[in-house]
Amino acid sequence: MLGPLVATGVASVLGMPSLSWNPLRNAGQCTIGVALGLYFTPQVGLLILNMGWAIAIGVLCTLGMGWVMASWLHRMHHLNRATTWFASAIGGASEMTLLAERAHGRTDLVAAAHSVRILIVTLVVPFGMQFSGLHGLDVSTPQATREFYMWGFLGLGALAASSAWLMQRLDRANPWFLGPLLAAMLLTLLDLHWSTVPKWMTNAAQLLIGVSLGVRFTPNFVHTAPKWLGSVALGTLGLIGMCIALALALAWGTGLHPATLVLGTAPGGIAEMAITAKVLQLGAPVVTAFQVCRLMTVLVMVGPMFRWLYAEADTASP
Repeated sequence: MLGPLVATGVASVLGMPSLSWNPLRNAGQCTIGVALGLYFTPQVGLLILNMGWAIAIGVLCTLGMGWVMASWLHRMHHLNRATTWFASAIGGASEMTLLAERAHGRTDLVAAAHSVRILIVTLVVPFGMQFSGLHGLDVSTPQATREFYMWGFLGLGALAASSAWLMQRLDRANPWFLGPLLAAMLLTLLDLHWSTVPKWMTNAAQLLIGVSLGVRFTPNFVHTAPKWLGSVALGTLGLIGMCIALALALAWGTGLHPATLVLGTAPGGIAEMAITAKVLQLGAPVVTAFQVCRLMTVLVMVGPMFRWLYAEADTASP
């Protein structure tokens, strides 16, 4: 994922032709979703159920971190509250851009902020884990099955595609990842083991996701409000620091390794952090559970919180 992300991003910024085809990106997310869902054995499900309190604390702290960053960006740039609030929400980039538009925020700045945040987290956190030597510390059980069965694999594919289509019809966030993830998770929790996903497929899926992230960074992107992008980058590093502190506190309370909880609380995308946990064997199911619960909460709560906190705020763009 990281190699294609950096290579495509550099090529795009330099003006070289680059393209991410949405169906291929969707296929990559679908593949990763299924592969992660296969980790959720009944034993892992019980582990996560017992950690519900830690997940709840992580989610609430994440909402608080977003509020802190929004306040800081507002003070730094004197933009309207809608722009800084939805640019600082951790998760749901496309949904936050849409909410900002409805609240008369600067959608270009909101979209740029989320792209910068995901890029920095996707580069800094996995590289940090890799170079610190933190890997192979997975406290959870391995995938339910490591055997490949053609008919079972085809059944998984059909189930994943159907669940993605259903999530898309219901207008849910990230349907091509969450739909297959939930479908494979349910199947595995029921102790049904149809097939594994071949490693070459998960590698190809990472490549496609990396390219889809890299093409966001066009030559025009780097010229869009450089001071704003610099502030977002600095704020993102601050968020990473706060998440590390939160992870250390949760590790003390849960007994899990801090590396697992750093990935679980990291302010990046679900797929990117879950891939890192899977590749480095750092508790992929726990990381996925933290990230999914956070995304769901952000999508549900960020809009109402904005109206509650800033109902009287002037939402006209400066």
